[in-house]
Amino acid sequence: MSDHDDQPLDRTVQERAAERTRELPGAELTHPFGPDWDVFKVRDRVFMLQTVVAGEAIVILKATPEDSRSLREAREDITPGYHMNKRHWITLHPGGDLEPSFVDELVTESYLLVVEKLPRSRRPVDPDVFAQPSRG
Repeated sequence: MSDHDDQPLDRTVQERAAERTRELPGAELTHPFGPDWDVFKVRDRVFMLQTVVAGEAIVILKATPEDSRSLREAREDITPGYHMNKRHWITLHPGGDLEPSFVDELVTESYLLVVEKLPRSRRPVDPDVFAQPSRG
């Protein structure tokens, strides 16, 4: 047993990521792999997963291969996607300095990567204009 077994689970990153999904049109929480995995989908396509691995509450998100590589190189709290294609998915770990706005941005990007692959008729938003700053 490690010292971490007595520590409360840090779910800050998971909570922030889940909060952001509530703002995304068409996003839904499912449990196809059982109660230990929160799987977030848009139009039946996965864009985010959450689970606990080795005492860490992790978030797994889709990313472009370029972003995935640069994020992993720049940040210790971002690693290749757990149990996913390592080029197209990243894992966010708690305990680092992932700012809430940065988590929001990563969740939104993952969502949009999935939405842009959907047929236009199935897209809940236009990925080219969603989350763009309003001009006023």
